Amino acid sequence: MKRMLPLIAIFCATAISAPAQVTIHEEAFGKSLGGWSKRGKKAAEYPLSGSTYRTFRPEVTPTPNGGLFISIRIDHVRGFFSSDDHATLEVTVNSKGGIESAQSNIAIQGRSISSDVILGTNQAGQAAVGMDRAVQIGTELVANLSAKMLREKIVESGRVTFPAVVRHNYNLLYQSIRLNDAMPATQPGAGAPAGELPDKPATAKEDGKKGQDPAHANLEIGPYGGAPPKLNPKSQGGN
Repeated sequence: MKRMLPLIAIFCATAISAPAQVTIHEEAFGKSLGGWSKRGKKAAEYPLSGSTYRTFRPEVTPTPNGGLFISIRIDHVRGFFSSDDHATLEVTVNSKGGIESAQSNIAIQGRSISSDVILGTNQAGQAAVGMDRAVQIGTELVANLSAKMLREKIVESGRVTFPAVVRHNYNLLYQSIRLNDAMPATQPGAGAPAGELPDKPATAKEDGKKGQDPAHANLEIGPYGGAPPKLNPKSQGGN
């Protein structure tokens, strides 16, 4: 028994010091889009703004720093006699579950429109953190894509709203990020009001039942060409 005690101590120390693992809950992401019910349960189709879109399961690759690189294909479904439009959304997540950058590309009738690589910064030019960073990256991504599509004089319904659909997928992807099988909570000083603790993260099992994460419920979907999304008053310390 005495010989076992050092081994138990080493095991406990290793478990405590083990780094957090960030993952994407694909089933929660698919459920938020209506369910993986197309293409052999590899894609989800859903209507937005009078048009139909299709999102495929994300391709996920670990990054050297312990984060994730996520690539998502999104189609604008145009019917049997028309070729679909295509978009890709690429998001880099750090080892703590925060979004570092995002980029998107939209292909329409042989034309390719690529956004800049969007990095979250505040008004002082410093890197934003936590939910503030995620909201800003999503807002600037849509603005950048929309401006470039406007220069291409793309006005057809379903195509004009493609940047907003990309943002819709971005928001739902953010809500499906997991840190050690639970939602990454915003830490004090990283987007949460001083002195206020974040809500208890929902586990992957709970999230699968409810389809909604309390810790990220204040990340709203912004309309195309509209103002930046507003945070829930609770997250800003309101009554």
